[in-house]
Amino acid sequence: MGDQIQFIVEKLNQEPFRKSYNLISFDSLEPLQLLQLLSDVLGEIDPKHAVDVREELPEQTAKRMLNLLGILKYKPPGTVSDLSAFRQGLVTGSKAVIHPVLHWLLQRTNELRTRAYLARFLVKLEVPAEFLQDDTVADFNKQYEELMEAFKNLHKEHEQLKISGLSTAEIRRDISAMEEEKDQLAKRVERLKKRVETVQNHQRMLEIARQLRSEKEREESLAQQKQEQKSQLFHAEQRLQRAQVQLKEMQHVVADSKPESLMKKLEEEINFNSYLVTEKIPSEMESKKTSVYYLEKVVAEPAMTQADLTALESEVDEVNAQMNQLIEKRMITYEPTDSKFSMYRQQASIISRKKEAKAEELQAAKEELSSLERQREQKSSQAHQLGGSEILTEDEFKQYVNKLRSKNTTYKKKRLEIAEITAEYGILQRTEELLRQRHEAIQQHLQAIEEKKGISGYSYTQEELERVSAVKSEMDEMKGQTLDNMSEMVKKLNAMVTEKKASLAPVIKELRQLRQNCQELTQERDEKKIQYDSCVAGLETNRSALEQEVQGLLEECAQEESNYRYINCVKRNLEIQLQRAKEEMKAYVSPDPQERRRAVREQYTRIILDQENLGKKLREKQKVVRESHGSNMKQMKMWQDFEQLMECKRDCFLKQQNQAAIGQIIQEGGKDRLVL
Repeated sequence: MGDQIQFIVEKLNQEPFRKSYNLISFDSLEPLQLLQLLSDVLGEIDPKHAVDVREELPEQTAKRMLNLLGILKYKPPGTVSDLSAFRQGLVTGSKAVIHPVLHWLLQRTNELRTRAYLARFLVKLEVPAEFLQDDTVADFNKQYEELMEAFKNLHKEHEQLKISGLSTAEIRRDISAMEEEKDQLAKRVERLKKRVETVQNHQRMLEIARQLRSEKEREESLAQQKQEQKSQLFHAEQRLQRAQVQLKEMQHVVADSKPESLMKKLEEEINFNSYLVTEKIPSEMESKKTSVYYLEKVVAEPAMTQADLTALESEVDEVNAQMNQLIEKRMITYEPTDSKFSMYRQQASIISRKKEAKAEELQAAKEELSSLERQREQKSSQAHQLGGSEILTEDEFKQYVNKLRSKNTTYKKKRLEIAEITAEYGILQRTEELLRQRHEAIQQHLQAIEEKKGISGYSYTQEELERVSAVKSEMDEMKGQTLDNMSEMVKKLNAMVTEKKASLAPVIKELRQLRQNCQELTQERDEKKIQYDSCVAGLETNRSALEQEVQGLLEECAQEESNYRYINCVKRNLEIQLQRAKEEMKAYVSPDPQERRRAVREQYTRIILDQENLGKKLREKQKVVRESHGSNMKQMKMWQDFEQLMECKRDCFLKQQNQAAIGQIIQEGGKDRLVL
């Protein structure tokens, strides 16, 4: 516990709290100050809880803190009874409760801050199943869950980016490398510009090349759009096929069924719904109301002790015994007509129970079916968002398997061809190496012959001259062909531009139509969004008004409950005092002397008489002590003098014995000397 308090004090003295506590001052904090300190720590984790506890009721403070601790997943030690003690200690500001909570919070502040931030967006709002039957509410709930999942994904990506972030040194190295590359590209562009400036009409050619590049980019974008539209068309065709299959199935079902069977199904469904509305739901509501009434009654009652529980158990046992007696009497006065009625009643109760059980099973099956359908829709929407394809049918899956088999065979053929090419490449590499070795040997032999003849370097010079002449001829040919190539390139570019324009004309027409459709859909979406925003605003205002009303009623209920409990405690104290007064009066008025002795007045009277007698005895003893004080003091002085006299005699006797012993030792020493 001491280490725990020391850790809490150290953390509170640091940033961001800066409290300047020591162990003594922290341990001497009042309960209200401890609650305020806990509220400050919770406010550092979640800014919504940075409030002054003096401005709110204790019940509100405890409820607020318990909600946040539940979100942060704090687990108090102990069982259910300890949990109730924990709540009570949190209300009263007990040190035994608040110190462990502060220690747990200060150990993991950053982690809890993140958890509290995520809880603002990830604590799911539970919607009752009967409200989800409404399409609008179901759509809003689905959109709410999708946004929650999107937030989860974005938060995970954000955390991964924070973890995998590059360091400053790596960024600087990348920047320096990119700057060097930029300089190299600039130099290369300058060299190319200088080479191009010598050509005639280079500006026009550059403009044509720029147009070609822009047209290629446009072609790529149009091809991408075309591919996207093809995929959308493919998905739409798949949906159409599934819808057609479902339509055929429904038509088949309708064709096979008769009007009588359809009417029978409708009647069964109507009977089931009417049973739910008229019998099942009202009975469940009545049972819920009675349970709520009894729970409210239990809550309104004061805290019960073990004696109260034993008294209630005894009452329950008595009532059960009375019920058993009544049942036995009824069995004694048994009549045949009653037996028939009881048999019919038993059969009716059995049938009603079976009916209720089947209705519950049917309701559970319907709810499970609806939940499975919602899950299927959710999974399909997630697959669409992740770019996944639609669920394949049996024929489509067979086609897909056949494609995979054909691709597998093609892959195996290509793999064999690659192996053959690799083997041939190895052989050619070895041949090249052998020829290179042979060429080097011939060159060495040729150099030796040239040295013998005195013309060393002749072959190298001859090769250089041939190479230079070949390069010169190639350059001349390239210069002659440059203008022809450029003119041909310009013609080809013009032809390609016209061809691309002609091929892109129908695509552009389709694109215009698609743009018009997109504008119409965008306008429709804006209108729907305006309607949605207005609906959301109205619902939000209604919700806020209802929340304020509920909050006011809860506060009023808490205040009335506290007043009721206070008045009940005062009443109980007054009843106890009144009961004691009645018992005292009864004992005091009773003619029985034994009963009268039990009265508090008689007891206090006896105690007063005993104390008065004791006081008289003590005063008499004090008088005797005062009278004999002088003579006693003289006697004590005489005894002290006598004690001193005896001590002096004892000292003198001890000295005489010591001197006699010393003289005897001296006499014995002198005799020894005379003998010598």
